[in-house]
Amino acid sequence: MTTSTGSTVPRRQLGRYLRQLREEARMTIKAAADALEWSTPKIWRIETGATSMRSLDVEAMCRIYRASPEITEALMGLAKETKGRGWWHSYGDAIPEWFELYVGLEASATRLRKYEPLLIPGLLQTKSYATQVYRVGRPDMTTEEIDRGVAVRLGRQALLTRTMPPAPQVDIMLDEAVVRRGVDTQQLGHIIGVSRQPNVSVRVLPFGVGLHRAGLANGAFTILDFDGSSEPSIIYSDGLTGALYLEKPAEVAAYGDLWSAIEKKALSEAQSRKLIASIAEELT
Repeated sequence: MTTSTGSTVPRRQLGRYLRQLREEARMTIKAAADALEWSTPKIWRIETGATSMRSLDVEAMCRIYRASPEITEALMGLAKETKGRGWWHSYGDAIPEWFELYVGLEASATRLRKYEPLLIPGLLQTKSYATQVYRVGRPDMTTEEIDRGVAVRLGRQALLTRTMPPAPQVDIMLDEAVVRRGVDTQQLGHIIGVSRQPNVSVRVLPFGVGLHRAGLANGAFTILDFDGSSEPSIIYSDGLTGALYLEKPAEVAAYGDLWSAIEKKALSEAQSRKLIASIAEELT
């Protein structure tokens, strides 16, 4: 399986630069669309990073925004990177469009911080557990559709051990309920094994801490960081039919504070492994 990170980040970066140029030119989306003889939805998709770009189209946009030749050349070069396809594209409809964006961002991140109060995160799931999650959560899916969905979920786990680009740092906080509900010894053993990797940290928020900020303020969320690039940190949270992506500095800071609060309450990595091992023993 290829470890390609795909084109998600280049598309978002290019869209952000083009939006900035349009705003500096004091043009509305409609005015830009009229000048280019495009539809306004096309401009919106470009600026949100939802589509790949041709260099000629970027050149046309830079021309009406009166960008300098140097900026135009740089953005035309970036446009070539928006055509890359990650391994997950071969699974087509197995990935909802709103989640495909996340898969691309996840593959490009240099650090992932995940808090999960209900389920084992996809990056830690065994095939058996993932199949169970699909069967319970999506009873309308056929066996073939479930198998494809599980294949994507397991495929995402390759980023934990990849070498090029280097594997991201993955920090996971699990509520104790997660490692007690619907799990078997294989799944618990898998979590312990993955948690011993140098780039992976798994910690448990035990029942004994009582009420805590994450439980009161929010459900599951992921903080994605992109060190060494111009892509800002992003907060991701999903639901039954869609996802929320937050990237305003105040929003990222708020979730950063929430993460710090969880860290103070959670068991250490060693204590967490010990708790998970004891739960596995209870199951046997």
